[in-house]
Amino acid sequence: MGCYTLYRVEPICHENKLGQLKIHLNNIKSATNNFSEAYTISSWPYDYTLYRAELHYFDKEHLKGQSTVVLKRYPSGHDVYGEEEFFTEIEILTCVKHPNIVNLLGFCVEDSEMVLVTENISNGYLIDYLGNVNHMCILTWVKRLKICIDVAHALNYLHYQMEDQKIIINRHISSYSIGLDENWGAKIVDFWFSIFLPPNQEALFRNDVIGKKFYIDPQYGITGKLKRESDVYSFGVVLFEILCGRKAFDPIYMTENVRGLGPVARQSFRMGTLEGMIDPILKEETGENNFVLNKGPNKDSLHTFMKIAYQCVAETQDQRPTMKVVVKELEKALSFQVSQFSKTLTFLYTCKMLVNSRQINKAQTDFHMYHSNCTQVITFILKKHSSIFNF
Repeated sequence: MGCYTLYRVEPICHENKLGQLKIHLNNIKSATNNFSEAYTISSWPYDYTLYRAELHYFDKEHLKGQSTVVLKRYPSGHDVYGEEEFFTEIEILTCVKHPNIVNLLGFCVEDSEMVLVTENISNGYLIDYLGNVNHMCILTWVKRLKICIDVAHALNYLHYQMEDQKIIINRHISSYSIGLDENWGAKIVDFWFSIFLPPNQEALFRNDVIGKKFYIDPQYGITGKLKRESDVYSFGVVLFEILCGRKAFDPIYMTENVRGLGPVARQSFRMGTLEGMIDPILKEETGENNFVLNKGPNKDSLHTFMKIAYQCVAETQDQRPTMKVVVKELEKALSFQVSQFSKTLTFLYTCKMLVNSRQINKAQTDFHMYHSNCTQVITFILKKHSSIFNF
């Protein structure tokens, strides 16, 4: 693979310092062999293309090593995605710093090309797993819960925990925008439609309703009213995708509602039939003897998860929880699961010790019986042949 020089810098919010992040197009072309398909990891029609390449990176002119990065190539000449969205993403990514938000390492704006360079996303993107049985079986219930919690923490940070009381509404939360690192940690990777919410302001009214069709807050879509709870709705759809193992626009949902999974799952929850929509892989994980396998969701964990997901996709913004509440409930669901798993391990350990104890007792009994029998035999022989042994 080709390599190019990349200067790593700490995230900064000053435009005059962005020059340190600039990378020449010929270096990027060299790293990807002129954007060869061999380096492509994801590509969606009318959307960006992602490449993975090896780089040499430097810090203050000193060679530090080689790194694998992801290059996000914006589509050229697109009606919706242009320089404004590109530089919005740069602005956001240089101002935020959170373990569950992707790190920006560099960018290129040259000729008609616009490319972002970010840290590597080793295990791909959530969208690539949904609907793929071979991939989804990797994501145990605990892994799925942790992915949800990671994204929830990132959104809570954007909504409530940034410096100087900044508030960012992402507007593009979906399974496309969630990357999975080498430890299966989740990171939000897309910010091109993000906007800053002015201080002390709860909502904005926008003429441009933007976002992934099946993840858009219905109230925002109809009225243009944009709030932090708009992200909450989008995240709720992702929660149901993770629970059901299918994309929000899977034909199985589209036949019931043109808006896909969100309203279908909401209706199913109300009718008490949501458990029938759960990813069969999770049910297989539990198995008949769930106290032995215990990989799938236990009752308390599952119901806590389903309830908060349902609340997230409420029809109106005011009915939805804040991300603070969502984080709390998801962590509760994980706690229920881990607690049950701990109880199962204790039970299995106790069973094992009991079995071992019985085996030891049996061995001791057998030994004593054997020893007693041997003693009786020897005594009989000695008595019978006492003359030989001078008894």
